[in-house]
Amino acid sequence: MTTDLLITGATGFIGSRVAAAARTRPGLRVLSLSRRARDGRGDAGTVAGDLADPRTLRGACAGVDVLIHCASRVGGDPRSVATVNDLGTKALVEEAVRAGVGRIVYVSTAAVHGRGPFRGVRPGEAPVAPVSATSRTRAAAEAHVLDAGGLVLRPHLVHGEGDRWVVPGLVGLGRELSATVTGCTAVHSMIDVGTLGRAVVAAALSPHHGPGARYVGHPDPVPASELLAAVCELVERPGGGAGVDVATARARAAGSPRALHHLDLLTVDHWFADDGFWKDLDCPPGEDFATAFTRAAPWYRRWTAQ
Repeated sequence: MTTDLLITGATGFIGSRVAAAARTRPGLRVLSLSRRARDGRGDAGTVAGDLADPRTLRGACAGVDVLIHCASRVGGDPRSVATVNDLGTKALVEEAVRAGVGRIVYVSTAAVHGRGPFRGVRPGEAPVAPVSATSRTRAAAEAHVLDAGGLVLRPHLVHGEGDRWVVPGLVGLGRELSATVTGCTAVHSMIDVGTLGRAVVAAALSPHHGPGARYVGHPDPVPASELLAAVCELVERPGGGAGVDVATARARAAGSPRALHHLDLLTVDHWFADDGFWKDLDCPPGEDFATAFTRAAPWYRRWTAQ
C-alpha cells in the first residue's frame, strides 16, 4: 500500500533534506507543493499551490495521507511574512483537515520562545514568547497545526551544507570584530540538516510521535566556545586568530545589527532538552557536532568566500 506524502518547502534548506529522506522510504509517494505547477511548469510529483496566495491551496491536499509543512518566509516586510507563515499555514491546515489528511507535521523553530537563557528546557516548560515578526508568525502557524492535532517540531540551530545564516553569521561577526569572541560559556542545541531531514520524516511516519510540540536537536548541546573554535579553525580565522571578550565584542559590533544579533544569540544559553524525541524513533540522532561540521566545512569556506 502506498502512502502519499506532501511536502511544502521541498526546495529549501531543510525541506530539500526532508524530501530526499522521504524518497528513500519504501511505500511512499512523495509530492511537493509548487508555485511553478500553477503555471504548468510542474511535473508528476508536484501539486499546485502558493502559500502567499491561500486561495490557490484549495484542493492541494486531496488524496494526501501525510503533510509535512517545511515552508516559511524568513525576513521581508511584515505583511508578506504574515501572509505566508500565518494565513498560508491556516489555509493549508484547513485544506488538510477537509481532505482527511491523517498526519500533519510542521517544522518550526525554537525561536518561538524568544530570547533566553534556556538551559535544559524540556517540552512544555518555556512559554511561547516570540520577539520578531518572523517568529510571531511562525508561532501563529504552530497554533494552527496544534489546533488540528498536528505535530510541531522545533529545531534551534541547524547547520550543514546550504546553511546561509548560522555559520555565515558567525563568520560575519568575526569579520566585524576582526577577532573571535572569547569567554563564551553558553551552550546551544544544534543538529545537522541531513539528520534533521531524516528525523522529520521518521517522526511523521512514527506511531509514537505526536500530537504536540517537540524539540529536535542532537542530545549533546554544543558549547559556544566549541562552535566558535570550529568556525575559526575550519572556515575562517578572523584577525589572524585574535580574541576579544564579550564586552569588547559588543562595543565593536555596536554599529551592526546583524553582528549584534549573532553575538546575542551566541552568548546566551539556548539548550532545549528532549531526549525522549529520539526514543522509539526509526532514526538515530546523528553524528556529534565536530564530525558533522568537519564534513560541511569545505562548503562553508566556498560560500563565505563569495
